[in-house]
Amino acid sequence: MAKRTVGVIGATGMVGQRFLTLLENHPYFEVTALAASARSAGKTYREAVGERWKMRTPMPEAFADMTVLDAADIAEMKKRCNFVFCAVDMKKEDIRALEEAYARAEIPVVSNNSAHRWTPDVPMVIPEINAGHLAVIAAQRKRLGTTRGFIAVKPNCSIQSYVPALSALLEYEPTEVVATTYQAISGAGKTFREWPEMVDNVIPFIGGEEEKSEQEPLRVWGRVENGVIVKAAAPVITTQCIRVPVTDGHTAAVFVKFRNKPTKEQILTAWKNFAGKPQELGLPHAPAQFITYFEEENRPQAALDRDLYGGMGVSVGRLREDALYDWKFVGLSHNTLRGAAGGAVLIAELLHREGYFD
Repeated sequence: MAKRTVGVIGATGMVGQRFLTLLENHPYFEVTALAASARSAGKTYREAVGERWKMRTPMPEAFADMTVLDAADIAEMKKRCNFVFCAVDMKKEDIRALEEAYARAEIPVVSNNSAHRWTPDVPMVIPEINAGHLAVIAAQRKRLGTTRGFIAVKPNCSIQSYVPALSALLEYEPTEVVATTYQAISGAGKTFREWPEMVDNVIPFIGGEEEKSEQEPLRVWGRVENGVIVKAAAPVITTQCIRVPVTDGHTAAVFVKFRNKPTKEQILTAWKNFAGKPQELGLPHAPAQFITYFEEENRPQAALDRDLYGGMGVSVGRLREDALYDWKFVGLSHNTLRGAAGGAVLIAELLHREGYFD
């Protein structure tokens, strides 16, 4: 079967680069178009990136000599690809307009950006948790006046370190959650070379991150009603988000109170057995084990555990009863794989298998 052609918008940035490392030799998709800002348009990908290649692996040769297109040239992109991934650094209203223009041109958009995360009929998906939210695409297409075009988005990278673990425990009705996230510098699209101020430093603020970390889980746990996503009413979540001197991997320290307090054995069993559509369908980027629990007191660690299952697995450890809350634990996820490009590729694999790109 011929592969489905895909374009990457924002291909020169860190997440765009990560997309390309994941899409090289992908079993479903073939990259046939790279797009970025007007200043990169017309250059080869190698020239456009220059010294700014940020991945640990070399630039894939298959893309190095491709000519970069202007992301605003939707007509040319439509000639070259069947759908697009989008990861751009622009004002939110400009991203919103760009993605909607692609969708209206009948080019499905799988977005890493936050611009459409609260558009009522745009699904914001962690495929193992709320694949059913893709059902709102029908209503979105009606609003946009399209037959193929739509937008689907992935949630913020920070929540991937605790939302999967909590999702496995929803039957016990969590009522209050306190989470502190310790977020890697790649979440800001940076390396230590570009951000030397982060060496031997901690910054106790990440703009806009706490609101996302408190509100986006409620949308993931929401329900589809009358063609829109209605967010969940509980639990109440409060967070602090801190930038730490780590290259990749977001860690979260989490405290939870439940309406029906589970036992430790029930929690560990729920985590071990938690799986979803990606595992059921055997999608290429689905981790065989979504949530891995470490018994060791000093795990999970970013350096040791962020690459679990190709960076798509979520790690949990240090589960203990708490004096103020019921339980506490530590979670870890790879922020540019599970939390960004990898999560978006997994959504696209699900959309492909479910027929949304047809």
